[in-house]
Amino acid sequence: MEYRQLGKSGLRVSAIALGSWLTYGVSVEKERSLTCIKKAYELGVNFFDTANVYGRGAAETVMGEALQPYPRESYVLATKVYFPMGDGPNDRGLSRKHIMEQCHASLRRLRTDYIDLYQCHRYDPSVPLEETLRALDDLVTQGKILYAGVSEWTAAQITDAVRTGEHLGLHRIISNQPRYNMFERGIEEEILPVCVREGIGQVVFSPLAQGVLTGKYRLNQPLPEGSRATSAAGKEFIQRLLTTENLQKVETLKQIADEAGIPLARLALAWVLRLSGISAAIIGASCPEQVEENVKAVDLKLAPELLQKIEEALA
Repeated sequence: MEYRQLGKSGLRVSAIALGSWLTYGVSVEKERSLTCIKKAYELGVNFFDTANVYGRGAAETVMGEALQPYPRESYVLATKVYFPMGDGPNDRGLSRKHIMEQCHASLRRLRTDYIDLYQCHRYDPSVPLEETLRALDDLVTQGKILYAGVSEWTAAQITDAVRTGEHLGLHRIISNQPRYNMFERGIEEEILPVCVREGIGQVVFSPLAQGVLTGKYRLNQPLPEGSRATSAAGKEFIQRLLTTENLQKVETLKQIADEAGIPLARLALAWVLRLSGISAAIIGASCPEQVEENVKAVDLKLAPELLQKIEEALA
């Protein structure tokens, strides 16, 4: 396993992180979830990511149970706050009240005394940025979280947070969690340069485009039974990712991967990890075999000519 610094902080995380979005506590049964997390830990993954909103606490509960056998100092545990966790007017967002209450709730579900990385799941324009940053800073001072980060914030919002924190003398945010894969490269133009400049590491999610870059979905072929595309929430997924253009690119990418003797998923993950500004790529896995295969991407360094072929295929 390769370990990278999370931004300019002293925290070192595995280049492959295991996440729980759409899986543990939601669509993957408990025993299999526990087995996946165990396999990841055995393979050297030390970075585990979840969020309070995943299954309304269910994912945190599974993650907390799965990590109990291991020394607390041996892994990095990340979770998030922002989305509604109840029906009340204060049960959402990034107010001091919601952040404090949800941090305590996450600590209980995760069965731990502290969270390594606490992330603002989205930007909240309804709350003064100073209020949000001071609440996070207080949690760091109290020892309930060690570091703070954000997810899906714009370059301008990240810059504003850094400058506001500097002005107030607060602990800096150290990470951003954006969507990033071969098809969704929006961070490259503004967000990545800003974060590299400010010492903020990228912890990217959906590096395999929710499974499209594994090659399981093929052009002019029926959708696989039981896949995300055939689920109740599949419409948005199909419209966003299962386009004819993307599936044509998958055919070309698969040919490139086959010629190189590399599984497509491993190629796609190694492509994500090629950028120095990326600290980790979060994988989702419904079985331990997927964890085992994805972890192999850390050993794959893509040659310049192979990267050029990929860029041509994506153009």
